[in-house]
Amino acid sequence: MSASAADRITGHHFATRSEAMAPSAMAATSQPLATQVALDIMQAGGNAIDAAIAANAVLGLVEPTGNGIGGDLYAIVWDANGKRLHGLNASGRSPQSLSLDYFIENGYDAIPARGVLPISVPGAVDGWFELHNKFGKLPMAKVLAPAIHYAENGFPVTEVIAYYFERNAEVLKDQPGFAEVFMKNGLPPQKGKLFKNPDLANTYRLLAEQGRDAFYKGNIAKTIDAFVEKHGGFLSYDDLAKHSSTWVDPVSTNYRGYDLWELPPNTQGIAAQQILNILENYDLKSMGFDSPEYVHLFVEAKKLAFEDRAKYYSDPAFNEVPVQGLLDKKYAKERAKLINMQRAGKSFEPGNPPTEGDTIYLTTADAQGNMVSLIQSNYRGMGSGVTPTGLGFVLQNRGELFALDKNHRNVFEPGKRPFHTIIPAFVTKDGKPLMSYGVMGGATQPQMHAQILINMIDFGMNLQEAGDAPRILHTGSSQPTGEVMTDGGVVSLENGFSDHTRRELIKMGHTLQEAVGPYGGYQAIWRNHEEGVYYGASESRKDGHAAGY
Repeated sequence: MSASAADRITGHHFATRSEAMAPSAMAATSQPLATQVALDIMQAGGNAIDAAIAANAVLGLVEPTGNGIGGDLYAIVWDANGKRLHGLNASGRSPQSLSLDYFIENGYDAIPARGVLPISVPGAVDGWFELHNKFGKLPMAKVLAPAIHYAENGFPVTEVIAYYFERNAEVLKDQPGFAEVFMKNGLPPQKGKLFKNPDLANTYRLLAEQGRDAFYKGNIAKTIDAFVEKHGGFLSYDDLAKHSSTWVDPVSTNYRGYDLWELPPNTQGIAAQQILNILENYDLKSMGFDSPEYVHLFVEAKKLAFEDRAKYYSDPAFNEVPVQGLLDKKYAKERAKLINMQRAGKSFEPGNPPTEGDTIYLTTADAQGNMVSLIQSNYRGMGSGVTPTGLGFVLQNRGELFALDKNHRNVFEPGKRPFHTIIPAFVTKDGKPLMSYGVMGGATQPQMHAQILINMIDFGMNLQEAGDAPRILHTGSSQPTGEVMTDGGVVSLENGFSDHTRRELIKMGHTLQEAVGPYGGYQAIWRNHEEGVYYGASESRKDGHAAGY
């Protein structure tokens, strides 16, 4: 027996709510206070870029289970004045004093998930100041003021975030400094309880007063250096002092008349584009959303894209990544020929493309037409768990995503950016900005980027329905850390797919497995140019919402 949570009088049966709509501005985040702060900043004269930074700062406080200034950041910005997209890669690099030999000589088969060894330079703060210096309007002190206020005075912990606090505390409680900040009285923050983080308030205040150098060259950097060294790690003051972000050109592919823009590697955005390029060769609309043919085809396209992801995606400063070749339509057509419509593939080889010579996602849009697609993360929820004394935040564990095979493009090297999972997305049509969106959640992200667009373009769903619709998740693909798929992996389908579809997939050779929670978290803003209206959508599986004015 199954029961529907509610009977809506409009829209698909799985829709949880209507799209938000507003004429002047819109914000969509995974926590209500962050959404409200973004709107407050814009109403106070700030723009979408100021609002995105302010919301991210609040999220680092209220949702440290997915992000914070100990992590990295990527963003795509539509600049209304210049009428173009800008991409920012604000991810950090590995410590210069740590070598591959260290891991080999100490018997590591993989870089650990927790503790001091997977820590790389946190890039988020530099990302904030790069965005602010290029596009911001309000002083940084005003942008960070709401986050400082909530850090000092407290905020009520929301339901899903409380759940993830408990999950993270189970595995991180013994990491240096973690319990002192996040387990006062021996327990992680509980639902509905006011939580304060005065150390983070002080850190934010230093940033507001002294700028990004307070983090990378001042007392914050010195504190991180001493704390990591004390506990046997390698991230140093020099690593922080040498850090810089990179402005990059987003890359696009056209899917049935819509241009999807992603950031190039070291992140995985082009995997979503590779999936769509393969699927464009098929009539998905005639198959139907809840059909074994569509689900099978989607999973097989994902497997193919992820084989290339495992081989090619890495830091372009260390390797030539054949981005345009991977996005070539003829290449996608050749890859599509490898799909057997009757049987699930157990393994695939990466292709030979033609060569060229837990996380948060938020989006904001303002009255001038600026739009920001921003994603920020610690990796694995609360990252390494290592929490330097007096700073109020954990350090990320992105270094876990390096391979230890010296012949792999993504092998660990000093000063190198690891393969990254977090990806912001943007859609344009006929050169006009249409949609900023993202879906948080590790390797889930490119799968869901593709599904959101398919839901809207092929299956006619609106912005909110496209996120509410049941999701397809495939796990077990070959990885940039060296693992190779030999068994076809595992397919998990959310509630809402029929028993018929599930049975037919099993007959095709797919392994199905129930999963709770790994389907990602979605936020989106759509711009209706004809009416001058913004539409907002927010993830019903998380705590946040979309709102505007």
